[in-house]
Amino acid sequence: MRQDKLSPAPGSKKNRKRVGRGNSSGHGTYSGRGSKGQKSRSGYKMSRGFEGGQLSLIRRLPRKRGFTNIFRTEYSVVNINELNMFEAGSEVTPERLVAARLVKSLRHPIKILAEGDINHPLLVKANRFSAAAKAKIEAAGGKVEEIGHAAKAR
Repeated sequence: MRQDKLSPAPGSKKNRKRVGRGNSSGHGTYSGRGSKGQKSRSGYKMSRGFEGGQLSLIRRLPRKRGFTNIFRTEYSVVNINELNMFEAGSEVTPERLVAARLVKSLRHPIKILAEGDINHPLLVKANRFSAAAKAKIEAAGGKVEEIGHAAKAR
């Protein structure tokens, strides 16, 4: 095979469209732009989202701007001062939190936060704990146990 004998595959090379070079070229007179109007003028550039002067969709729906993370995990939050209602030394599970009406349902994972103080030792089982909540529960003589997330119910 010689380099001077190489040629591109048939149909792979195409001449560029030369507009405004006479009617015999097939692209004369209006140069493929049609007749009159904003789009036929030189220097025309339509901005993104322009709808011909009609109020554009992005300006009609300001509430729709922005971003919503569809993978965000929403937690049911319980503060440790609310755990004082359980007797000393007892086990606090997500089911007991629902029964005590501290959490509406087990649909969302439960997170324990450090708002307030805890007076007595408890074994607390939840999906997540803030670092300060963990420290306060252990300082009161209690234990903390993180349980895995249940499958998300949609």
